[in-house]
Amino acid sequence: MALVRQSAESLLAEALADRLHKALEEKARFQFESGVSDGEVRSWQSSLPVFLGDLVDAGLGHVEVLLEHKLPHSPKRLDVVLCGRNPRHGRPSYVVVELKQWSKAEPYGDDLVKVEFYPQPVLHPLEQVRRYCEYLVDSTPALAEQPDAVHGVAYLHNARKVGPWNITRYGVDEFGELYTLDNKGELINRLRALLDTDAGTRDGAREAADEFLGMRHAPSKPLLTVAAKEIQEREQFVLLDEQQVAYSLVRRAVEKARSSRKQTVVIVLGGPGSGKSVIALSLLGELARQGREVLHATGSSSFTSTMRKHAGSRNRRVQTMFKYFNNFIDVDPLDLDVLICDEAHRIRETSLNRYTKREAREKARRQIEELIDAARVPVFLLDENQTVRPGEMGSLLEIEAAATSAGCEVEVVKLDGQFRCGGSELFDAWVARLLGVKGTPTRWSTMVAGTDDEFVVRCAESPREMESWLLDRQAKDGGTARIAAGYCWRWSDPVTEDGVKVLVPDVRIGDWHRPWNAKPEQRVPDVPASHFWASDERGFGQVGCIYTAQGFEYDWAGVIFGNDFVWRDDHWEPQRQHSHDPAVKKADDLHFARLVRNTYKVLLTRGMRGVCVYSEDPETQEHLRTMSG
Repeated sequence: MALVRQSAESLLAEALADRLHKALEEKARFQFESGVSDGEVRSWQSSLPVFLGDLVDAGLGHVEVLLEHKLPHSPKRLDVVLCGRNPRHGRPSYVVVELKQWSKAEPYGDDLVKVEFYPQPVLHPLEQVRRYCEYLVDSTPALAEQPDAVHGVAYLHNARKVGPWNITRYGVDEFGELYTLDNKGELINRLRALLDTDAGTRDGAREAADEFLGMRHAPSKPLLTVAAKEIQEREQFVLLDEQQVAYSLVRRAVEKARSSRKQTVVIVLGGPGSGKSVIALSLLGELARQGREVLHATGSSSFTSTMRKHAGSRNRRVQTMFKYFNNFIDVDPLDLDVLICDEAHRIRETSLNRYTKREAREKARRQIEELIDAARVPVFLLDENQTVRPGEMGSLLEIEAAATSAGCEVEVVKLDGQFRCGGSELFDAWVARLLGVKGTPTRWSTMVAGTDDEFVVRCAESPREMESWLLDRQAKDGGTARIAAGYCWRWSDPVTEDGVKVLVPDVRIGDWHRPWNAKPEQRVPDVPASHFWASDERGFGQVGCIYTAQGFEYDWAGVIFGNDFVWRDDHWEPQRQHSHDPAVKKADDLHFARLVRNTYKVLLTRGMRGVCVYSEDPETQEHLRTMSG
């Protein structure tokens, strides 16, 4: 989980020889799909010799040091973890260190700062390291049983104590302390209090590091499992880095709207599993508890219905907080403090449909304008690569243009990383390569060679084998599993057999026949309603489609590629004649290709722990078999 592990004195020798940053860069090239930036390499070159020298001067040269340690189920990395023994009781002691070479920054709200040359505000270093420690303990049962073993330190070795750091206001706790160039002596004393300076404890430091690296990690909290507590009780999720930046920018905009009556639009961009819905629920819960007028809205019937069921469990008032994008045609301007638009890539041109009343039709405008006008702080969370139906137009460009036209200030936050697929950045990159979104297709085994990535990728030889594999994973490893497919088979109404409604097994591949999930508003005994296919344990018996899978997650994902998207020679070819999606088939060729590609990207990234793929097209199946190996 760490790029480099050695004693502090050994690492200092490498750093002084100008080799340490090069070794880290080389390791990163194998561990991370995107490698690291030149700026990060320069920061290693600048910060590590200083800090390692301070450790050795403090008599802690024997302490084991983990550099660039990846947090479990997360793309985030800890700059430094120090592993040793506590001098008071001799038990393992771990210090998480966030290093910053900044010399100055500007305060930007309660827990944010703006740093020169950074495109968006960032978390205050003390808050950053505090959240890393909280997340680490939350996701590591052994550390949760001994939370006093973990400590957090932010060290700004080029900064002076006087400045925007507000050290006294932030206070100090075990997870968050901040030191600068002015009080380096206090940092050294603190580290000596947490890590035994006796060089005779060298073996103990190694054992502590071995124990830390060998700890079992609990899965990240499933969204639906804790949704009700998040909304109704208190914050359940630990937001990291850009996630917390987005959260804090909304809170700041709410306060600004009250004092200056200035409307601010916050746009949050992120890929699958980057935490957009977690941010949305965290904001909804906290703002509601503060008594703010806040609502959550999506363009997905399945997602909104599921949120009402789980987050609004046994609480009618909470259920009414979840709306649809087309519910704001006739809302008074600035009626709300905050409107949280989740899955905002699904915003449509207008809110009109066949059920819209005449008087509402007369008021209707562009849907994006209605959503912006409804609140003092409209928040849009979106992934521009998840547009899967014609008419969906939510994008950074469209929202920014509408917000500017309305005279609003605009804040944009880009979320980095992949929290859903086991925190596997490599799997996210593999999918992008596989589908031709970015880069060339690469074998999964090549992507993960030399890494400790635990995400599972497999190609089944038949749908029956896929089903058996998923059932076996559920039985042995626990969790939930679902099979979803491209919309390449007809979707029949249920039929009556022996006086009982049953689903029709429309998805037919050889002698394997399974039904699609139930249609909306059509109840079938012992089958979950279409909205709940992804969250109801009875959903495994049916094949889900993009409209019931999008926005949800499960542990093990089975994905069947239909003949609407096939591999030919060295590229993908969309085949409109094999699509059974009435809306998508109407799109022009270029748009159809993008929608189908996005569909499979969404389906592939629903799994948190593993994915199994299959195509009924022989050439495509061979390509999937090769790339999954």
